[in-house]
Amino acid sequence: MSGVMKRMGMIFRAKANKALDRAEDPRETLDYSYQKQLELLQKVRRGVADVATSRKRLELQLNQLQGQSAKLEDQGRKALALGREDLAREALSRRAALQQQVTDLETQHQTLQGEEEKLTLAAQRLQAKVDAFRTRKETIKATYTAAQAQTRIGEAFSGISEEMGDVGMAIQRAEDKTAQLQARAGAIDELLASGALDDQSGMAKDDIAAELDRISGGTDVELELQRMKAELAGGSPQQAIEGGKTDESQQSRTQHKFDKQ
Repeated sequence: MSGVMKRMGMIFRAKANKALDRAEDPRETLDYSYQKQLELLQKVRRGVADVATSRKRLELQLNQLQGQSAKLEDQGRKALALGREDLAREALSRRAALQQQVTDLETQHQTLQGEEEKLTLAAQRLQAKVDAFRTRKETIKATYTAAQAQTRIGEAFSGISEEMGDVGMAIQRAEDKTAQLQARAGAIDELLASGALDDQSGMAKDDIAAELDRISGGTDVELELQRMKAELAGGSPQQAIEGGKTDESQQSRTQHKFDKQ
């Protein structure tokens, strides 16, 4: 059972693969791949935009901190001018804390700027690849479409050629059968005419030939009968035969008149 199930599974996969091959259209596959590449390019572009937005936000924060640092420095100067060293020290302490934040933000800004440059370069390269793929895709699709059309035309012509070949073979068979029947009919006619075959229909001879045979047969019988009568009467057989012919002629004329009436 295990072997049978494995074999059935293999047959099913083979048929499914064949069905998928028939259903697959390379043009649709290329379009789908191109669409996926466009989606990936769009994601990279969104990543570049996000990094650029973060970089811009850090720049705004840096500008604010640098403004506050400059303000604290100015306040310290004024405090020292007024003899308030304590205020000047406080202002400078706050400025030092802001400077640490500025340094940290500048480091982050440089990092984001480097990432932005990398993503921008990757987006440009990906854009070039997508454009090249699109050009190649259209070329392959055009070639495939042309090959498909040529194949269909070839199949159409092949179908016409096969059909015409079938017609030609049918005509040849009909001619051969006709010639065979004609030859058979001619051979049968020759055999019937020569008497080699009996005509079961009774129509081997026409009515004229049959009548002539009947009259000839009847004449021979009459002649033989007259000869025998002459021998019995002691007369000449030749006279008996001539007398029989005269009687037969009279009978024939009498029959002919009867037929006319």
